[in-house]
Amino acid sequence: MPAAVTPPAVSEVKDLSVPKTSYMPTQRPEMLHTKRKIICFSDFDGTIFMQDTGHILFDAHGCGSKRREILDEQIKTGERSFREVSEEMWGSLNVPFEDGFEVMQQTLEIDPDFQAFHKFCLANNIPFNVISAGLKPILRKVLDTFLGEEDSSHIEIVANEAQISEDGSEWKPVWRHDTELGHDKALSITEARENAKLTAEDGTIPLIVFIGDGVSDLPAAREADVLFARRGLRLEEYCIEHKIAYIPFDTFADIQKEVEKIREEDERKTRGQGRPVRFNPRANLWRRVSSQKAVPLLVASTPSKEEKMFLWPGAFSEYNPKAHNGPERIAESVAA
Repeated sequence: MPAAVTPPAVSEVKDLSVPKTSYMPTQRPEMLHTKRKIICFSDFDGTIFMQDTGHILFDAHGCGSKRREILDEQIKTGERSFREVSEEMWGSLNVPFEDGFEVMQQTLEIDPDFQAFHKFCLANNIPFNVISAGLKPILRKVLDTFLGEEDSSHIEIVANEAQISEDGSEWKPVWRHDTELGHDKALSITEARENAKLTAEDGTIPLIVFIGDGVSDLPAAREADVLFARRGLRLEEYCIEHKIAYIPFDTFADIQKEVEKIREEDERKTRGQGRPVRFNPRANLWRRVSSQKAVPLLVASTPSKEEKMFLWPGAFSEYNPKAHNGPERIAESVAA
């Protein structure tokens, strides 16, 4: 969960369906020649970088690790909303942005193959977007530092803005959406998908790839056609438990290999030679559920309040026990 010094948030509409500029590397990665557009979305903390940027800041310059762990538990149990807890964590900081960034720069480790994968995306006109519950200014500063400003400028960041005083005495998230999560990742991906449909020259529907590691990625994961989950972490565990189609990865080199295969499979599909086995069949199911009350039994039966909250915040993130309607909010079935 990141943040950085920025002026008050200005509403901004980004076209996430096309790269900003063409990219001409000295040694071009292998070019792919399929027609259908792929759009990549990736979580940031624990996915592109091994550590959580917000946790680094809170532990060093804010509420401290013990208080943070208590607050994290309140989110998991549903006692408090993600947004409310996050505001307390960010509000606990008292450090100028540049000073706070120093500890992140010393602590963060980037996935060893991310930079190569990003160049691969640029060479093949695959838009790559970061989608995060954190603060956009921190994410941009981290990418500028680790990738260089030129390569970083090709990555769109879909995250919350921030207001940070010059002396660092006030850090305040400016939430992207007026929800208990602050940023509805699923909505952001849906908007990008629809925008890509409108701008596609050949009328094809874009293929959405999502890359993540944890439970908080579930809202975005359910909108993806192809889902990558970092091996051994909570998102993979959840996919295994609930038989959700996904592709495990250890580094972004694994993702690059699979994206190449997916493009080949998708090309065969467009020629009428069958449906790629790597597609997530649940993506259409989730998108067809429009009612806030139509919660799939798969989700409703999940024992973890944390998972319920992130999968369907409108129904499950009510942290006042008396406000829960229980089974009445759950649809008996969801049409496939």
